[in-house]
Amino acid sequence: MQKNILIIGGKGLVGKTIYRILKSRNPDANLFVGSRKTAVEDNDLTIDVNQPGTFQSILDKKIDLIVLSVNDIEDNVLHFAVKHCLDYIDITKPTPALMKAYHEVVDHDINSRIVFSSGWMGGIVSGLVKAHIPNDADVEKVDLFVYYSVKDLAGESSAYFIAENVATPFVRYEDNKPVHITHFLDTDYFEFGFGIGRRQVYNFDVPDLYILHKIEHIPNVSVKMTYNSKFITWLLGAMQRFGIFKTLSLNSRKKVFSSSGNGDLSVFDVVIYTRDGKQKKISVRSEKGQAELTALSTVLHIESLFNTHVENQIYFAHELHKKQDLHHLLVDYKTITVNVI
Repeated sequence: MQKNILIIGGKGLVGKTIYRILKSRNPDANLFVGSRKTAVEDNDLTIDVNQPGTFQSILDKKIDLIVLSVNDIEDNVLHFAVKHCLDYIDITKPTPALMKAYHEVVDHDINSRIVFSSGWMGGIVSGLVKAHIPNDADVEKVDLFVYYSVKDLAGESSAYFIAENVATPFVRYEDNKPVHITHFLDTDYFEFGFGIGRRQVYNFDVPDLYILHKIEHIPNVSVKMTYNSKFITWLLGAMQRFGIFKTLSLNSRKKVFSSSGNGDLSVFDVVIYTRDGKQKKISVRSEKGQAELTALSTVLHIESLFNTHVENQIYFAHELHKKQDLHHLLVDYKTITVNVI
């Protein structure tokens, strides 16, 4: 794959991991790293997503694909890619930002491949759903359950998003209608795979809610999560119930969610229900945690973009893969386990 690929945010946690995995699997790729820091290495580009004037080097280096792994609030890089007919993959956007970006470009004349890969672990949930339902199945419901370790090696952006939005309502979908809910409320219980067992779970917002409902037309979609610490899970629920998050400053909320360890396993389960009463559970475990799985998913999307015939238009990441391909690619990776029941 002899392509010029730019990873903006390539000095961050996930960006570095994307670089490592992509280079190890595609040694012929010419990789560049974009960040606000002054360029030191030959493949460094000084790029500030808030300053479009810094984007000229993208054209100078004849970049084929921009991978965005840093928050771009104004979608400056997206609009630059559309204007200059450059391929683009974004893995960073929380649900509101994803919806905004998608609706800003969906009616444009697109002459490149624009890929929204936001979602849980690089947007692979929809791909796994696609892989494990019959072609003629009528999917009634998809539930995603997330097990997150406070010891995981996590970047700032995901924790900061929760801090900024923890007290802001979001929606899940019931019978094709949006239902407004709030993080860490509506207690339920779920039996996780890989020996984790029965855990208390709460509402959680990820872009898969929007993608599965609006793009895949699934009428009922929900996401709930738990922490590996039962105490922390209970404490966050209590803080939400008593309105404590509303009284805290943004900086204080950031401190609540900014803990990060040196790496730990990441687990999630996808439960699919069809109208004929059938049910399927897909359990995924990443031994190296969310950064590794998010980066790997991004690399798999990049490889599909260049190694298969993908026409110029807007995609969500799962649409780049044939039905079973994404599942098999994940299983082939040594630190990833996928079980299907």
